[in-house]
Amino acid sequence: MNEKDITSLDAHALSDAIKSRKVSCREVMQSYLDRIDRVNPGCNAIVSLQPRETLLAQADERDTQLTRGQWLGWMHGMPQAIKDLALTAGIPSTFGSPLYANHVPQVDGLIVERVKNAGAIIIGKTNTPEFGYGSQTYNMVFGATRNAWNRSKCAGGSSGGAAVALALNLLPVADGSDMGGSLRNPAAFNNVFGFRPSAGRVPKWPANELFMDQLGVEGPMGRTVSDVARLLSIQAGYDPRVPLSLGEDPAVFAQPLQALEPGARIGWLGDFDRYLPMEDGVLELCRGALGRLQTAGYPVEEAKLGFEPERLWSMWLALRSASIAGGKANDYQDPVRRAQLKPEAIWEVENSLSTSAGELYRASIERSAWYQHMLKMFDRYDFLALPSAQVFPFDVSTHWPSQVAGRAMDTYHRWMEVVIGPTLAGLPVISVPVGFSEEGLPMGMQLIGRPRGDLEVLRLAQAYELMTDWWRQSPPDAP
Repeated sequence: MNEKDITSLDAHALSDAIKSRKVSCREVMQSYLDRIDRVNPGCNAIVSLQPRETLLAQADERDTQLTRGQWLGWMHGMPQAIKDLALTAGIPSTFGSPLYANHVPQVDGLIVERVKNAGAIIIGKTNTPEFGYGSQTYNMVFGATRNAWNRSKCAGGSSGGAAVALALNLLPVADGSDMGGSLRNPAAFNNVFGFRPSAGRVPKWPANELFMDQLGVEGPMGRTVSDVARLLSIQAGYDPRVPLSLGEDPAVFAQPLQALEPGARIGWLGDFDRYLPMEDGVLELCRGALGRLQTAGYPVEEAKLGFEPERLWSMWLALRSASIAGGKANDYQDPVRRAQLKPEAIWEVENSLSTSAGELYRASIERSAWYQHMLKMFDRYDFLALPSAQVFPFDVSTHWPSQVAGRAMDTYHRWMEVVIGPTLAGLPVISVPVGFSEEGLPMGMQLIGRPRGDLEVLRLAQAYELMTDWWRQSPPDAP
């Protein structure tokens, strides 16, 4: 098999080819590294790439293990680059910050440890905005990541490097993390699938804070829903060091993914009755995608949110800033280090400093009310749907949109307000491709499930994948 044949395989097919010895781990590694050498300079998706000879030696060891009859798991011999917010032993973990440009951890994050145990070879990192703040992947360490479909546009974020690497066949699957849409927005912007699991599904370790920090999660991205599910089966699972991690057996996600039977009711929330500004074309593409589901037997109904969206935004600001500020207090309090922080990081810390304990407690009460409201929504609907972003990919030199549909954005993340509802309720949600703008720029749609209904969300997404072909399209300018 040649380079293009190997790197264009979905991860399921690649795993089968390696296990059956149709292709060696060395051939796989060589093919991916050759493609990265050619394609990555134009998009800057993968950073801290490790030496070729080191990676080929690791691939040879994987081949030797196969010769001995030793199969480590589904990712045996697969190249994997880790989002640069997760720790990787012996490989720089910069968090996209000049403060940590030379930071080389001695331990792996739990998701890294788990993919290694499943046979993956860590080749480097995927680019991210500084500390993951903002849905635009650029930083002062590595620069900007460019959109897979148009190099003049941004990749989204914060898992922008991961999404672009997937879209351009630089990786078979990718990991990411999501607080404010960071698995969903870049998936939408690059025409791949990005899944935010239920809170606690994928435990995060090491972590200094184990109880209050419940907004951000880690999760999988892939070019197919089956690949997303299989990677989730490796990432997920209880860990006693993480007290809020879920105990369900993750092996259920490794089974052949069965499409959800017709009949499931979908509530379309759209733009929250014009509360959310949307760039022209976003809602139309999502409605077209929902029409496919409706025709296939999944009833779609226009749904009312029934909860003041201003309340969501208010609790989001308080809870997000508090979650962020605790970990950045030392950097902020040191004037020398503070000078190297991006303005958005400083804004988050200062917003938290102006929030009282009473206000934070009330925000938590509001979040509880929102969760209870969502349970009532699921009495009527089996799933809910929203756009994955309010704008199409924008110019790569723009830090964040200052206006959407003529409405001014008052914070660096207001333009991604559409994603915060599922985050605040801790719900499972996947971004699925819905097509392209007149300029040929991708968009996605969020399919949101009941609490802990991760498998059902993936099964609906699998049914959707089978009835659509947008996800099959490759970036027109990919070498």
